[in-house]
Amino acid sequence: MSDVKNIPDGWVETTLADVVSKLGDGLHGTPKYSDDGDYYFINGNNLNEGKIQIKQDTKRCSIEEYEKYKKNLNSRTILVSINGSLGYFAYYNNEKCFLGKSACYFNVKEIFSKNFIGYQVQTNYFQKYIARLAGGTTIKNVSLKTMREYPFIIPKNIEEQKAIADILTAFDDKIENLQAQNKTLETIAQTIFKEWFGKYQIGDELPEEWRVGKLGEVVKICGGTTPSTKVSEYWDGEINWTSPKDLSNSKEMFLLQTEKKITQEGLKKISSGLLPIGTLLLSSRAPVGYLAIINIEVAINQGYIALLPKQYFSNNYMYLWLDLFMKIVKNAANGSTFLEISKSSFRNIECIIPSKDILNKFEDVVNPIFNKILSNLSQIQTLKKTRDTLLPKLMNGTIRVKK
Repeated sequence: MSDVKNIPDGWVETTLADVVSKLGDGLHGTPKYSDDGDYYFINGNNLNEGKIQIKQDTKRCSIEEYEKYKKNLNSRTILVSINGSLGYFAYYNNEKCFLGKSACYFNVKEIFSKNFIGYQVQTNYFQKYIARLAGGTTIKNVSLKTMREYPFIIPKNIEEQKAIADILTAFDDKIENLQAQNKTLETIAQTIFKEWFGKYQIGDELPEEWRVGKLGEVVKICGGTTPSTKVSEYWDGEINWTSPKDLSNSKEMFLLQTEKKITQEGLKKISSGLLPIGTLLLSSRAPVGYLAIINIEVAINQGYIALLPKQYFSNNYMYLWLDLFMKIVKNAANGSTFLEISKSSFRNIECIIPSKDILNKFEDVVNPIFNKILSNLSQIQTLKKTRDTLLPKLMNGTIRVKK
């Protein structure tokens, strides 16, 4: 059963099979897709931080295909990815979708707190359990049997279950509110940028002291590399090192932390060295277009173009310029296996260069917006760290909560 040796008073050992009425997975096959279908065919990669995420490449199907392959998803359903990327989860919230084989679903019985079970599958204990028992060599997968047999402990009293879940939910609600506020702030900044600069195209009559130039005139551009992963002395140090994977995972305007770190010896292998706070990162391949301003000193891999402003330009302006005109950048990319924008191609992209006076005024308007977004992200980071510290202690009864 569970690894807990001393079960708290009023708690019992159980398994996932004991607390759910139904546990299964999705379609082992391919449905008939329809570009104008109303139902999305989702898999494990559509599950993230408690929500079902519909992506640009998520396939759609007709109601007829949905009726053929739908499962009994309801307000008690939790979804977990069990093939490829393991352990991502979401609550089903009446989305118009049906499941592929990499998404496991289970319906929590009414006599248990759904949110308590939802937090149970977010623990490191659960993640290590499925990682340890996953099968497959190239693509890892977790069997439904393994899911059913997942052991853990739970308060007998549902009110205690709910009280525990409520504490963790309070953190998640605050995080979600701050994330929503940041989306609003970023939209405001984008709207201001479009009003000030988006209406001008190359070839238009420009305001006085504006001109057409190239990106290489307004930003310094550099790239990075990956120290050999075969040399252990290069890795697991104290220096932040980033690949575009960090941006795809966070999808935030600012980069505050990296998944991997390198040593001083590893840093010596990267010609661009340690980039300063405020550097703007653009993923230059597979895919082109992820953006973030760094709020930590960081070294980068070869999947980035790093931008440092020249003259009177700011990376607030460049972030919004790239966000609006990313199609221009992608059109300058090439490659047979995957698109890549080279540093030389990026430097030679034509752009409109506004006057120093108007850019200074623009910076006065948008800089407080960027600062507020950064402040919110710092709060989110702190909240997540606190929640993640509390999570295992609440879920194993180390910290008790009044019913």
